[in-house]
Amino acid sequence: MNRPPNKKRPSQETLRAVANLWQINLKKLHKEIPIQGSPERSLFRVVLENDEDNYFVLEQIPEYFLERKKTIAATLDILSRNNLARIQPYLANEQGEFIVSYQNIFWQIAPFVPGVALDRRNYMYEKWRGPALAQFLIELRSKAKNLPSGYAVNVFSLKDYIYKLIHEINLYNKDILAEIQAVAVFLEKDFLPSYEKLPVAFCHGDYHPLNIIWSDNGIKCVIDWEFCGWKSELYDVALLIGCVGVEDPQALTGDLVKSFISDMKEANIISKTSWQYLVEFIVALRFAWLAEWLRQKDEEMIQLELDYIRLLIGNKNGLENAWSFRDKA
Repeated sequence: MNRPPNKKRPSQETLRAVANLWQINLKKLHKEIPIQGSPERSLFRVVLENDEDNYFVLEQIPEYFLERKKTIAATLDILSRNNLARIQPYLANEQGEFIVSYQNIFWQIAPFVPGVALDRRNYMYEKWRGPALAQFLIELRSKAKNLPSGYAVNVFSLKDYIYKLIHEINLYNKDILAEIQAVAVFLEKDFLPSYEKLPVAFCHGDYHPLNIIWSDNGIKCVIDWEFCGWKSELYDVALLIGCVGVEDPQALTGDLVKSFISDMKEANIISKTSWQYLVEFIVALRFAWLAEWLRQKDEEMIQLELDYIRLLIGNKNGLENAWSFRDKA
């Protein structure tokens, strides 16, 4: 989603008035403090400090994203009350509202969580991160069991999404259409016909190391829940592995990925049927990135994504052997 234009930054007086809607007395703005997570889903955001030296992230929300943001805030509140650790729910005002309007502009606020910067050169080989990443997903599965039934009404269909993207690719770049069709053949061999029969579960929806606030030895907070919802149970696992591997394909068989898979399998929360499609699922999810590069007409990234997809398909058997699927699945 493209970031909407913001013609005028809010004044400190406005930010002070908005913070007061949550009974927070603004002492200082900290524009110098970087905020982790994608900035595209808010019009403006800033770290502020109150009189008691507590830090918060205040965000201005575009109106067209209002209902989705309300759902996300309510979901995080439920998960927090279910004692899911390593999340930071938004704060409610005295009326119990997570998003508040001030002068016809919408705002939300949450405590600021500081973290340790991720070493983009080496993190994908650090084994300890695998069990940490797995443990959060295992806990999420348990704590999301009693979400209201209405949350499961709209189950995201990766299958429909893939077919839509294949159709749209012809509009963006006909030169790669033949190659995309070859990938489609790979997915249609078994995965896509079986997709809708796979079990579903509540998923974060964008679970990868850059959407996590890290400490020196663990996860402090999982952020960016904009794509959370009910999806095929392997969604978060496949997305995470795909994101680690695109940083360095050798990491696909490194200690982080292998320890992550091992712990997820040991938890026995994903069916054997789903596990057998892990490579196909990773390939399918890379279509989302490919579609974005096509929209941006970024030829370098288009080629990188295609190379990565070819690598995944060409090394399917080797990856499954490295992940011990052939012996234990």
